[in-house]
Amino acid sequence: MNPMPRLAPFLLAGLSLGGTCHADAQRDPGLRQVIAAAIDSQSCFEDKFDDVVWYAVMQPRVENRLRQQPADLRLGTEIDAAAQRILRAVHCESTKHPMLRDRPQLVLAVIDVESAFDPFAVSSAGAVGLMQVMPFWPRELGLSIRDLLDVELNVRMGTSILAYYLTREGGDYRRALARYNGSVGRRSYPDLVLGRLQSRWQR
Repeated sequence: MNPMPRLAPFLLAGLSLGGTCHADAQRDPGLRQVIAAAIDSQSCFEDKFDDVVWYAVMQPRVENRLRQQPADLRLGTEIDAAAQRILRAVHCESTKHPMLRDRPQLVLAVIDVESAFDPFAVSSAGAVGLMQVMPFWPRELGLSIRDLLDVELNVRMGTSILAYYLTREGGDYRRALARYNGSVGRRSYPDLVLGRLQSRWQR
């Protein structure tokens, strides 16, 4: 299934089609270099699962979230293949960042809250995809907004942003998540993500 034609009407509607799609303004001056480097970095081409136990535990959970999406919004027709694609991207991209190397479940919790695993989710602010990346980044970095629908690229950019904030905040989950969401000083979003992490994504 080619998702590209779907993006335009979603953007025009200005609606969040996933879960609670609160992406931060992502205007931190240091982020441009980080995201540009992420885009230029090598893609993940894992031929087999590195952590068989992790995948075995996480796959049915992701499949369950995907089943809650309307059938025409899923990544292709096979739930298991869609779940594997997301898990490969999350696991591989997380291992690139010291702050996320042992925390791929945190990325899954962010995706759960931001888009409810809907790869076509668009927030009222125009943030796009699984990790709700803001649309000005493609324009600034020579990409198309449609590129944000690509699972691997969206996860690569989103994990780079999250890792940047975790580094900036010395590993403080709450403050990093608040920055990701653009809600520093408020606990509602960090509490939501960490609650989702505890209830759905801990091994």
